[in-house]
Amino acid sequence: MTSPPQGSSGPAPDPVDPQAPSPEQFLAVQQSEEFAGLRRSFRGFAIPMTVAFLVWYLAYVLLSTYAEGFMSIQVLGLLNIGIILGFSQFLMTFLITWLYIRHANKSLDPVSTRIREELEGVN
Repeated sequence: MTSPPQGSSGPAPDPVDPQAPSPEQFLAVQQSEEFAGLRRSFRGFAIPMTVAFLVWYLAYVLLSTYAEGFMSIQVLGLLNIGIILGFSQFLMTFLITWLYIRHANKSLDPVSTRIREELEGVN
């Protein structure tokens, strides 16, 4: 990386991309209503899903620790409630992933693409 010539102020233009957005442009985008809406949309999905998953996981751990009788109830053959709830942890992970992909494709990606294109001057 080269440094700016003596006596010049500010950073040298990016030799790879002379049209790279400036820090001021990034700050303006960060303070825009559109970006705030994008953050709200992401957090509106991520926080409740994280809480739901942690509650489900902690409930499973607590049940397996303190409710051995309940967890060992046979459901079908050698399958008991504990094993079924354990496998449901995997299903919950896949479900949340699928829901997030749907949410991102519908609500996050179009907005973030529009913001990025405006910032890069693609439009």
